[in-house]
Amino acid sequence: MLTLQDVLAARERIRGIVGVTPCPLSEPFSELCGARIHFKLENLHRTGSFKERGAANKFALLTPEERKRGVVAASAGNHAQAVAFNAQRLGVQATIVMPETAPLSKVQATRKFGAAIVLCGNNYDDAYAEARRLQEEKGYVFIHAFDDDAIIAGQGTCALEILEQVPDVEVLVASIGGGGWLGGMALAMKSLKPSVRVLGVESSHLPKMRAALDAGGPIVIPNATTLADGIAVKRAGERTIPLFRKYVDEIVGVDDEEVANAILALIEREKTVAEGAGAAPAAALLQHKIGGLGPATNVVCAISGGNIDPNLIARIIERGLVVEGRRVMVAVRVPDRPGMLAGVLATVAAERANVLEVHHNRAFLQGAIGDTEIDLTLETRGPDHIEALIGALKAKGYAVVRR
Repeated sequence: MLTLQDVLAARERIRGIVGVTPCPLSEPFSELCGARIHFKLENLHRTGSFKERGAANKFALLTPEERKRGVVAASAGNHAQAVAFNAQRLGVQATIVMPETAPLSKVQATRKFGAAIVLCGNNYDDAYAEARRLQEEKGYVFIHAFDDDAIIAGQGTCALEILEQVPDVEVLVASIGGGGWLGGMALAMKSLKPSVRVLGVESSHLPKMRAALDAGGPIVIPNATTLADGIAVKRAGERTIPLFRKYVDEIVGVDDEEVANAILALIEREKTVAEGAGAAPAAALLQHKIGGLGPATNVVCAISGGNIDPNLIARIIERGLVVEGRRVMVAVRVPDRPGMLAGVLATVAAERANVLEVHHNRAFLQGAIGDTEIDLTLETRGPDHIEALIGALKAKGYAVVRR
């Protein structure tokens, strides 16, 4: 098993190569979560995630012969970029196998670092199998995303920074993929400050670490799609499970709806862009899934990455606005006569709602042929505003249904 000395040595190797990320106190999230929440902003690395740490340490340990052979890796995106970036920095040939479902933004970013991209399969495990095949066929050095001592030690350097930036930290919360990220940090954190509670957050759709700990070893769990694609692996690592048993106090799960809400809250309240995996710890805090916190408890929440597709952000924002009552669709049934739309819109305007879209439904409407249904997408100020708006429309005699 790794030791603190491995993490300390990794820090010296990557010093000057990997930047120190900030760890500020968030007043908005502290109010929302009922504790002093500090965000360790690993999304601010050159490649947008903590993966630079492990990759830089791994490349520093490669022999000249290994560098000459070239490297291969499997990744949904973040490890891919970290490996490609460090390979380009050192003039090493890199081949990255990514799932066909990998976000386009991550594929393009990896390609920009000069790596050869192979798209294979629907998930990380499919990409992993192809990368291993290429390793055997081409003689490449395989760089594992999480189940590698050098990778784990590199990730653990983040905890050393946290202890310097927030020396009175009491709780550390971070996401769980294969376990290398939190495993390395938990080792460093507990070795230097055993009193810190270390909590891991994984997608409730793919609870691979909980399954591994319950089974006494890594097992393959059924595949599932999740918004937190960066931690969407079906099997925990062999090397990471002992670290979790020894150093991680608790594991909680979050679903995609909770992650989406956290992404939106981070954008709106913290002005921070996080991908699904990066926002998972914030989701656990926002949903109050971590007990034992008080107003004075110092919590460090690690935002592991920010590589998220802009189209996905747009969908999350739109859905989040609906959940918060800031966007609504209503169907108003009226006689199909001139001036009826104007009357409806006048009522909407009087209630100070903003019209985003208008659609008439005639052909598919059940009931009297002389009626039409006006579908309105509206910008509103919250649930109370929506209720007041619907009430005003009904008071005018309109039949209204909220979609």
